This record gives sequence, structure tokens and C-alpha cells, in this order.
Amino acid sequence: MDENYITKTSIPGLLIVERPTHADERGFFREVFRLDELEAEIGFKFNIVQANHSHSLPKVIRALHAENWNKLVYPVSGKAFVAIVDIRPDSPTFGKFETFNFDESTHRALFIPKGLANSICVVGDVPVDYLYLVDAYYTGEDVRAIAWNDPDLKIPWPIQNPIISERDKNNPKLRDLFPEKFK
Repeated sequence: MDENYITKTSIPGLLIVERPTHADERGFFREVFRLDELEAEIGFKFNIVQANHSHSLPKVIRALHAENWNKLVYPVSGKAFVAIVDIRPDSPTFGKFETFNFDESTHRALFIPKGLANSICVVGDVPVDYLYLVDAYYTGEDVRAIAWNDPDLKIPWPIQNPIISERDKNNPKLRDLFPEKFK
């Protein structure tokens, strides 16, 4: 881990944020992120206006959503598989995805910029609590989503027969949203 605790990924703008954990006989203390470090890395102000908490039961997949906001996500408890997909049509990594595994020993957050679709999949028998900070208010009008099981992506979901919302069951494929990218 480098001194600023932020690691770039193969998708431009997608960052892993890991800060030290200080544990003792009482438990632990961890700073999830520092705004000054994050803003220095991303090169713009991250003005947090809303904090969200998602609680997902075993076998749930919430996927693949790309609201019009930048977000810092932090799985707090449980075991989760996270897939992030670049759906920015002008990006050199359009259609590329990265996956991450989180559990209670994984002390990291992800910074996900606008234009990346994210998901969370609950692995195991314990619910997952997932916090995320965003720089725009949710209105429901600016949501873009793609099918969790898009055959062009081939995301290796770690569970079979997931629980999916009605909305997510009807999300379009990436090629339906951006047919010009699949000619």
C-alpha cells in the first residue's frame, strides 16, 4: 500500500482506497477515507451531499446501476462480490469490468466516478451492509442501468439463482444502450 493509500485500477477513475486499521482488544478503528487525499487523486471537488446505507440479504444481486453521481462505496459487514463496469461510451475501457471481494477483514472503499455501473452481490449466509457517499441527490430520474447477466460482459457472479429486483430483471443490455459500440 502506498503512502497516500489510494490505488488506481485498470479502469480510469476507479480507485481503491485503503487506510490503516488500528485494532486492539476492544475492536478496531479505521478512517475510511480522507477527502483531501481523494480530491488530490481525482483532481476535482467531491462535494458529498447524501449518504446511503444498503442492507442486502443473502443471494441478492443489486446490479448494475450508474446514477449521475460520483460515489465512495464502503461494504461494512458481510461478504460481498462487487462488479464495476465502464459504460462511458467515449472511454478507452468501455465495456471493461473489474471485480472485488469484500468481507469483514477487507478494509477498503472504492471511489466510483460517474459513468461506471456498480453492483453488489451477497455471498454466503450473512446480509451485507454497504455505505456510500454521493455528490448529487437521488431523484430517480438520472438512473442508467444494464442487465446484471449481460452476455457481452460475462461477469463471473459467484452465486446461482440470485434474488434480483423487478427493475433489475428488466435492465437493458449494454449493446441495447450503445448499439454503435457493437458494430
